Amino acid sequence: MKLDKTDRTILNRMQDDLPLVSHPYAAVAKELGLTEDDLLDRMSRMKDARVITRFGPFFDAAALGGAFCLCAMAVTTEDFETVLTKVNAHPEVAHNYERTHRLNMWFVLATETFEGIANTAEAIERETGIAVLQFPKLQEFFIGFRVAA
Repeated sequence: MKLDKTDRTILNRMQDDLPLVSHPYAAVAKELGLTEDDLLDRMSRMKDARVITRFGPFFDAAALGGAFCLCAMAVTTEDFETVLTKVNAHPEVAHNYERTHRLNMWFVLATETFEGIANTAEAIERETGIAVLQFPKLQEFFIGFRVAA
């Protein structure tokens, strides 16, 4: 999919806060000079084309009484897609990234309880036969990450 200027404007805008109104997409669409249907259609096309993989809020699991943990695995190139599918099948997996490193699969687990982290990591290990290294958060940093489209 080739992104046009409007698609890029939408991607840049949607990384910021949505208006706290009953129809936030309509408000953003109006701000961008679009109709709500056009905004939603464009976002759907970008999701279908995997330009974006998800759109939604990031919740602070710990503030809500849950837990989250950065995890990593060393997966062979031949098994990467199979392991990726198994890992991503768990609803506790918030996102998953491939890295060029011995530990080449990195993902975040978000669970309702601290015990849920260990239980999910153990389930992934059983399903894949690969150790899941857990890197719990020791200190929080807010970096305001944005990607310019």
